[in-house]
Amino acid sequence: MNHILIVDDEAEIRGSLEEILREEEYGVATAGTAAEAMVMVQDAPYDVVLLDIWLPDRDGLDVLGEIHALPAESRPEVVIISGHGTIETAVKATKLGAYDFLEKPLSLDRTLIVLKNAVEARRLRRDNLEFKRQFSLGSVLTGESVPAKALRQQIRLMAPTNGRVLIYGESGTGKELIARAIHAESERRDSVFVELNCAAIPETHIEAELFGYRHGAFPSGGVVTAQGAPPEKRGVLERADGGTLFLDEVGDMSLKTQAKVLSALDEQLFTPVGGTQPIRVDVRVIAATNKSLEEEITKGNFREDLFYRLNVVPFSVPPLRERKQDIPLLVREFLKEFGRQYGRPRMEVSEEALEALAQHTWPGNVRELKNLVERVLILNPRALRIERKHLPPLTQKAGRGQEEFSTLQQARDAYERDYILKKMEEAKSNVSRAAELLGLERSHLYRKMKALGIAVRE
Repeated sequence: MNHILIVDDEAEIRGSLEEILREEEYGVATAGTAAEAMVMVQDAPYDVVLLDIWLPDRDGLDVLGEIHALPAESRPEVVIISGHGTIETAVKATKLGAYDFLEKPLSLDRTLIVLKNAVEARRLRRDNLEFKRQFSLGSVLTGESVPAKALRQQIRLMAPTNGRVLIYGESGTGKELIARAIHAESERRDSVFVELNCAAIPETHIEAELFGYRHGAFPSGGVVTAQGAPPEKRGVLERADGGTLFLDEVGDMSLKTQAKVLSALDEQLFTPVGGTQPIRVDVRVIAATNKSLEEEITKGNFREDLFYRLNVVPFSVPPLRERKQDIPLLVREFLKEFGRQYGRPRMEVSEEALEALAQHTWPGNVRELKNLVERVLILNPRALRIERKHLPPLTQKAGRGQEEFSTLQQARDAYERDYILKKMEEAKSNVSRAAELLGLERSHLYRKMKALGIAVRE
């Protein structure tokens, strides 16, 4: 739930606003003086403060300045409300850090829209601050392989520019992390990073997501009802003004949408769906794709002119199979991350397990490896060290049709060994219980374990 603080000396206004906002499922608190408001802001985290300029004990703009001086991670957005507003006052409030300015008597629709956008702005600000705290360029592409070092160097060189970037890479290689790294190293680092996954948005809604919509115009041409979307919405281009917009899986955009994106990129100007007034923005665009856009152009699925607009600075993220020497570093990093997340003691990983992981071709790349490490940690809550027996059989298989065993018998033996080790783990090294789980006679399992080189420890 998002929390709003209403600061106004008129009890009637406080009461009516509180009632309306509670119906909209906001958490609401009220204050009648500046002194009371500052105590409340410092004692509890609010998302937005609706602040009247005329207060009995202080000027609202002074209060605005004091709120804006609070630490960024705990600072709420401030929306000024006034019945005596002037252009000069609104400009001054904006310079002091106000998110917006509303004149009394308040328009209900506009107030709700401004509050929704202010809440979203605060969320984005906090997300960016959290990202910066955790960010280190060395951890964006963990590893000491030549491809990892080369990519980090490329980020350092190109991030400070305003050039558009097109990131190529298979699914799971970390294209979004690269985009965030470029933003964090750029001159726009103190502004917002906004992302849109073009493959996850239905064709009928992607224009509204990109450009927003106004006055109840629905992207399909209909009218939004009370049960539908809000009457207005800012698109990602507008929200990213002054910062970076990351268009993930840009190759999945329709040709119609591509044409509009091309125009918006050329002019940094667009009109929301259903709107009449164009909006000018200053946005750096970073796009990513797991497709060959050159092939998509040949097939007629992607515009060549848009490709050249996006492909000013191309980045290629190497697949994990091309930097296998980084696997040990990645595994240890993920163990540390999930150990903190699940409250587990520090786990180690054996050399035998690392050798087994290196045999896999990782078609799902770093994401597949990360998911596997999390699964192993969850399924082995008492283990302090990941052994080869803890790994699922898939890690011993080659991917993409490659064969890693010289004979079928070698592949079969490797799978049987891993499967038996897993069942022995489930049976807590009790051979009789493991034999039951495997559907074998105890003596047969003994012979099988001896043949496969598995030590028997009851």
